[in-house]
Amino acid sequence: MSIHAKNNKINNRLYFPVFAITLLGLLLATTPVLAQPSPNIVVILVDDAGLMDFEPYGGEARMPSIQRLADQGVRFSNYRTSPLCAPSRAMLLTGVDNHLTGVATIPEVIPAEHEGKPGYSLALEPGVKTIADHLRTAGYRTYMTGKWHLGRRVQDLPVSHGFDRSFILDASGADNWEQKPYMPYYTTAPWYEDDQPATLPEDFYSSAFIVDKMIDYIDADNKTADKSAQPFFAYLAFQAIHIPIQAPREFTEHYDGVYDRGWHVLREQRWQKAKQLGLIPPNAALAAMPEGLRDWQKLSDEERRFYAKAMEVNAGMLEAMDHHIGRLISWLEQSGQLENTLFVITSDNGPEFNDIVNTAGIGLWKAVSGYNSDIDTLGEKGSLVSIGPEWASAAASPNKMFKFYSSDGGIRVPLIIAGPMIPQGTMQSSLAMVTDITPTILDYLGVSASLSKNDIGITGRSLKAVLNGSREQTYGPSESVGLEVAGNAALLKGQYKLARNLPPYGDGIWRLYNLHKDPGETSDLAEGEPVVFSTLLADYQQYAATHGVQTMPEGYDAVEQIKRNTYKKLFSVYYFYLIAPSLLLLAVLVWFVRRRWGGQ
Repeated sequence: MSIHAKNNKINNRLYFPVFAITLLGLLLATTPVLAQPSPNIVVILVDDAGLMDFEPYGGEARMPSIQRLADQGVRFSNYRTSPLCAPSRAMLLTGVDNHLTGVATIPEVIPAEHEGKPGYSLALEPGVKTIADHLRTAGYRTYMTGKWHLGRRVQDLPVSHGFDRSFILDASGADNWEQKPYMPYYTTAPWYEDDQPATLPEDFYSSAFIVDKMIDYIDADNKTADKSAQPFFAYLAFQAIHIPIQAPREFTEHYDGVYDRGWHVLREQRWQKAKQLGLIPPNAALAAMPEGLRDWQKLSDEERRFYAKAMEVNAGMLEAMDHHIGRLISWLEQSGQLENTLFVITSDNGPEFNDIVNTAGIGLWKAVSGYNSDIDTLGEKGSLVSIGPEWASAAASPNKMFKFYSSDGGIRVPLIIAGPMIPQGTMQSSLAMVTDITPTILDYLGVSASLSKNDIGITGRSLKAVLNGSREQTYGPSESVGLEVAGNAALLKGQYKLARNLPPYGDGIWRLYNLHKDPGETSDLAEGEPVVFSTLLADYQQYAATHGVQTMPEGYDAVEQIKRNTYKKLFSVYYFYLIAPSLLLLAVLVWFVRRRWGGQ
């Protein structure tokens, strides 16, 4: 056989496999790769929960749903928020410092000197974009249910800030069983669906309703052809565990006797548990409770029974909320959406210290509003109760103080992130801020913030690098982060924290702490490390100047300010009823004078 014949035979044998491989390569090159669908996003915001109120952080409440997400995701142990609700919500939703959003503080505590100042409009100002704005531009469906507290004019409501559907409460809180206010500052419970005032159903309980309405919104659009292919962003802002703490009896009963030993014991127990969980160093000191708080042992038996039951309701309310979060998770699982859903769960600030039951003058308002504080039915329909400053201090353990104050009891809260591509069952100890939530979600999705020339830029940072392990810290040791609400201020820089708290539980003095060694903020280093102190104070002053922080009026006291603002608001609502009797009395007096002396 000739060489050419042999070569032809070999070529014929090779032809088919070469042809097949070439054809397969062409097909692979020209066939589009099916992209992973964009994940759904669920942001869950709890109201007034401290760091250790969540079960994954050592709390007593049974929270299997949130525990499941923590086990499947990352728990942040050094996450900070603002010390008050509306500023925290504005920052979470925008990634922008609260003074730049327009929500520097809340209406209940703003002094007259700050009203109308830039950053103090108490609603999201023009040029401030929410994460819903950004995600809707990127093709997401966007929904919100629960507490808004960022304004009730149409231009202030969620429908004007990127949300397709919403059912929200525009108040600091409200009753969880009925549509009525929880404090004299409010004359009604202002609920809105989209841009219209709304009426709550007869079988309303806040945590159940917030989940039910969210499922209704998502499910309705899932059944619509042009929307079913779009991923969704769902923001659920629970009323739990804001005043009034209320829960169905079947949840509260789980905690019978748990808190009978009082707030001092709970504070010590959580402090020890924090060491076991690695939330604080083994040798970290526990700060004393604020001065002027009551001694558990000096209360009467009836008082101890009342306050122990109040804390049982508090835990029951957390469990009830978790139960309904579990219903949402189950629904997502059954509908095949859970595996592709990212969850972010956090709290807006630390535990609430106001003891509404013992507020001066509250008795008459309670009676008129149909509230009682009977121990046997505490937390049930018609009940008005709060845990007070002593339990709030215990709940904030191992941290100092509580809500409204810039000590870590007011700003160090849980943060859990779980979902696809998130590490499972890990603890992340690097600093994270409330303004980091929006940029983290956008970065996770590969979505750029949709900002125009006059829009306010995001001030927070993405946590994606610390989540995937490519970086150890989001903020370097020489970078400072400031925060301020109503004069209570802090600056975090490396291992140090500068903090100032105003009355009634603070004294207005700047103090310096080393949080790595002293997370309980027990030892003031201002005199011992004057260079560090002066450097951080200068950093804070720079932050205040660039962000438009207003100086507080001399002698400002938040509790007194709430009273003044409440009286002012009540007068604006009821002035006619106050003036009319006076005018009638004056008219009668004039008539009498004319009749008696007019003929003389």
